[in-house]
Amino acid sequence: MSLHRVAALVLPGQSTFELACAAEVFGLRRPGLPRGYDFAVCTEHPGTVPTLAGYDMLIGADLTALDAADTVLVPGWHDRTEPAPPAVIDALRRAHSRGARVVSICSAAFLLAEAGLLSRRRATTHWRLAGELAARFPDVEVEPDTLYIDLGDVATSAGTAAGIDLCLHLARTDHGAAYAAHVARHMVMPPHREGGQLQYSTGSLADRPVESLAPVLDWATERLHQPLTLDAFAAQARTSPRTLARRFADQLGVSPGRWLLQQRVAAARALLEETDLPIETVAQRVGLSSATNLRRRFHALVHTTPAAYRRSFGRHEQGAGSGGPGTD
Repeated sequence: MSLHRVAALVLPGQSTFELACAAEVFGLRRPGLPRGYDFAVCTEHPGTVPTLAGYDMLIGADLTALDAADTVLVPGWHDRTEPAPPAVIDALRRAHSRGARVVSICSAAFLLAEAGLLSRRRATTHWRLAGELAARFPDVEVEPDTLYIDLGDVATSAGTAAGIDLCLHLARTDHGAAYAAHVARHMVMPPHREGGQLQYSTGSLADRPVESLAPVLDWATERLHQPLTLDAFAAQARTSPRTLARRFADQLGVSPGRWLLQQRVAAARALLEETDLPIETVAQRVGLSSATNLRRRFHALVHTTPAAYRRSFGRHEQGAGSGGPGTD
């Protein structure tokens, strides 16, 4: 596994949670998991950097740390109403121009926009700041109901916990679904949350769902290989199919069928990474019935074929997935 270098750029008035999201995913070593990242923290003027939590951090590295990073991550920007320091803007532009991936969490999207990295491109930020971002930078295509947007060279996320969603997504992109799932399990987090951020921003407590879908989701996850209909979901939840569909929309932002497909493709990714099972067998084990159906569904969600995905992330270079019946 190649080591991916991540440098977090902190700024005065630093949000401790947004920085912790990045450190948790990219900076900690996990038992039983190969080291995937080299994580560093830097700032414009090394020394003490105040945080929003009322204490200072001691940062020893300056902006030159960004010059060697594969990913430059900005975990929030408290002073978004003030012009960014020219040296910071120059460092971000320089990193992006040489091919580094530049990532923002929450309000740091304003910094990327000021640097010109979001011009005529899609981006997101915390739902409360989306209107301000769109007004200040009208050439940015702001999507207020999105947890994160990854454009390859630039990625943005909504607020707080959506930063974890984006970091796990980047880990999945860099090192595969099994690696990201391992990190997520240690964090007691789902590897991928469904829906958009507006489900968290509006509505009174009386309008929000009372009963968690977690038991039903756990039940379905253990039975991906079986035929699972909406009626079966509803029976397990002891409710009507219509009510269940509404609860899925309220709590996850997707339909039961869409959620189930995403779980089956995620399970297929893990099998492609960790086993040499033929594509046909993988399809059957995750409930997609045939290699043809798996290829179609997999390509729609992952934008590549199962065989190509295995070549990129599989533990074994040879096996049934690399040739013969049932492969791409």
